[in-house]
Amino acid sequence: MKNILLLTVLIFSFHLSLFAQNTYTVDGNSYQLNTEVHGTLTLLSNSIDGNIRFFSKKGNEIFELVNTKKNGDYQEEYIAVLKQHSGNMDAEVSDVKLTMGSLRTFYNEYNKQADSSFSYDENPVRLIAYLGAFGGVTNAIFSGNETNVYQPKIGVEVELMDAQKLKRHAIVFRLSQTFKSDEQKNSATQISFNYRFKFINSETFNAFLNTKVAAYSYIKNEFNVAATDTEPARIEETSGGGFDAPIAFGIGAEYKLGNGYLFATYNDAVALNQDGNGEFPIDVSLGYKFKL
Repeated sequence: MKNILLLTVLIFSFHLSLFAQNTYTVDGNSYQLNTEVHGTLTLLSNSIDGNIRFFSKKGNEIFELVNTKKNGDYQEEYIAVLKQHSGNMDAEVSDVKLTMGSLRTFYNEYNKQADSSFSYDENPVRLIAYLGAFGGVTNAIFSGNETNVYQPKIGVEVELMDAQKLKRHAIVFRLSQTFKSDEQKNSATQISFNYRFKFINSETFNAFLNTKVAAYSYIKNEFNVAATDTEPARIEETSGGGFDAPIAFGIGAEYKLGNGYLFATYNDAVALNQDGNGEFPIDVSLGYKFKL
């Protein structure tokens, strides 16, 4: 069991390092920025205070790309920055829009002209990650809860998604711990692999279907042994774990709050490949996840 938990921590640490951002100082302010295009001319970006902001880096010089509105007209200050950074290169600056796709195309074309060895993917995948923590209650119908009482549950999750091409799809790794209660003396630790489809996907609110594809569960049971003529009453324990593919479905919703989302989930409502105790499933949780 300790090896499983250690492996999970290592996996989470790997994802944290994989999606780490770099810190840049622009006009005296520090920003955590993603690298969208890396080359002679580098494009940086991030979501800051709910807005996507872009920055242009050439050598040690970094300028923000902005397009302010004055008296009803856009000033297109970013065009001047692009002209300054592109110099005399044959690049169509005036046609560039302040959007991810247009900027990426411009930066790739410029870098290709500036460096013949420069190469790029015309359809890049932009992976982002969220780290979340949650808590809730469950009647644990799939882990031997014969009395059907509610048990407290906490956990953490890492969500991976492609923000460029597959905005409605996500892969989620979850580590959850269900604790024993006064009436139910079993506890469970589970590591699961999940797929989420966001059937409502907007800037501030998402609703999704969650499918638990595979899981490793470690269950520990305590039970009372009655006294006999030769032995006193005692408590005995049994424990064990194993992998399964429950194909369990749940639903959830999330609301954008700060640098992440407040989310609520109803888990394991129906399982195609796992038997329960016959009771109606209750497994709800509330949590918060933030962008790494």
